[in-house]
Amino acid sequence: MLFNIFISDLDDRIKCTLMKFVDDTKLCGEADTSERRATLQEDLDRLEEWANKNLMKFNKDKCKVLHLGKHNPGVQHRLGFIWLGSNSVERDLGILVDNKLNMSEQCAAVAKKANRMLAASTRTSPAEIKKSLSHSTQHLLGHTWNTVFSFDPHYAKKDGHRLERVQRRATRVIKGLGSLPYEERLRELGLFSLEKRRLRGDLITMFQYLKGVYKEDGDSLFRRSHMEKMRGNGCKLFLGRFQLNTRGKFLTMRQPAIGIISSGKWWIP
Repeated sequence: MLFNIFISDLDDRIKCTLMKFVDDTKLCGEADTSERRATLQEDLDRLEEWANKNLMKFNKDKCKVLHLGKHNPGVQHRLGFIWLGSNSVERDLGILVDNKLNMSEQCAAVAKKANRMLAASTRTSPAEIKKSLSHSTQHLLGHTWNTVFSFDPHYAKKDGHRLERVQRRATRVIKGLGSLPYEERLRELGLFSLEKRRLRGDLITMFQYLKGVYKEDGDSLFRRSHMEKMRGNGCKLFLGRFQLNTRGKFLTMRQPAIGIISSGKWWIP
């Protein structure tokens, strides 16, 4: 708390977007024109001036530039007298993000970590394997699925299949379940497939926006479909039109097609 108070004036006179999270600071800005690139460099100079004034210099070895966009010119920037290097992949709050805002690197890292955990758990007794699976592997894969794929609506299917294969393999090593189909193994363990877990998370999020704590914001995100001449419950959501498939994969566009709310209960046709 004291550190947040100490850096509260860090964004004074900053024209670009500045994001602060404890000791992790990010400066974001467009660099498509020479004027905007100059504005971004001026903000970097102001940050360096603030650091020298408050006797808290930046660790410039850890300061990197992530160029976003297909046609990004990749202009170099400096912090003080040090030119900053650029990376194609950066870790932000534990999530790996590349310069295309793609989550494939994160999915590969999580799948590798889950496989290591699974290999270690196979050396224990069957009862401990079952307990470890239901707590560690499900939490790791499910948390990654919810955070990464909810943020990245146009994720590659191969990334989802990669995580699903880890859970499929994890349920197969349990004694007495290896010969059962995947769906029955999940039912025996009380688990969901990652795709169903994402659907459940989307429906819970929509309920919070339509009936829960975010109801005021939900009225601007979702539109009710008022069809008085046809049968219905009066609470169906309007499915808007879109030209690109990328737009159709966002939460506000993909869920009205499969979810309706009626009398406080969710129904999935």
